[in-house]
Amino acid sequence: MRYSVRSLARPLLENADKKLIKSKGEVNRLKILVCVKQVPDTTEIKIDPVTNTLIRNGVPSIVNPFDKNALEAALQLKDKYGAEVTVLSMGPGQAAEALRECYAMGADNMVLVSDRAFGGADTLATSYTLSAAIRALGEFDLILCGKQAIDGDTAQVGPEMAEHLGIPQITGALSLSYEDGKFVVVRENENYQLTLACAAPLLVTVTKSEKEPRFASIKGKMKARKAQIPTLTVADLDIDPATVGLKGSPTKVKKAFTPTPPEINGEIITEADADAAVDMLFEKLVKAEVITR
Repeated sequence: MRYSVRSLARPLLENADKKLIKSKGEVNRLKILVCVKQVPDTTEIKIDPVTNTLIRNGVPSIVNPFDKNALEAALQLKDKYGAEVTVLSMGPGQAAEALRECYAMGADNMVLVSDRAFGGADTLATSYTLSAAIRALGEFDLILCGKQAIDGDTAQVGPEMAEHLGIPQITGALSLSYEDGKFVVVRENENYQLTLACAAPLLVTVTKSEKEPRFASIKGKMKARKAQIPTLTVADLDIDPATVGLKGSPTKVKKAFTPTPPEINGEIITEADADAAVDMLFEKLVKAEVITR
């Protein structure tokens, strides 16, 4: 049984794409939501010295690679079993480009959560906002997220969303299938793999997909360019503005900086004779007080 949620965004979505909301007479299809994040190119990261948060405006951006894996997993389920795939992203206006890329890859619908009030959110405020947006959008059988974002590497948002929504979660997925009304997930562990089955609704974080994320087709890119993107603001969500963005973030960054690599004064021992090289190395280690005689 899927959880029921209030659909604040239904008029927005219906106006953007009549196919987004399934009619009552239509055959049941899996409804999958994929959370994607536009992240800064790791070679161009800049930090705001006042707020200690990432500066995203004007910085080259890409779709978070783990989220692309999650989208590919969703599209594989769509290819095999039939599904309606919606991509959801929270960020500034430029995050729409990430959504269009996902739409061109094969997603059916896209929604942007964007408001100045959401700026500077930590993982708790982000997961709370995304959960509120999901409640506003309606019912989903499966929610997929990338394991983590490469601009933070916390791996916290997905699990926190599951807690906010009150649904089961499986993290670190390598593959997904749908059998006998349940999602079957192969989960990555440190030294082995686990195969788990769970009925909907379910949230899964994806490490990698069975296949490399597909390329967008020319037809898909053309369609994505013309498509309208519904946008949800803080006014569209049933949340207190004080609980989102920088105000709603309990995490406080005291200082952000790029560490300076330590200086290493290396030396190469070029003695041809092995015994002589060992003796020389031994003497140098003793002199440096690394070892004793």
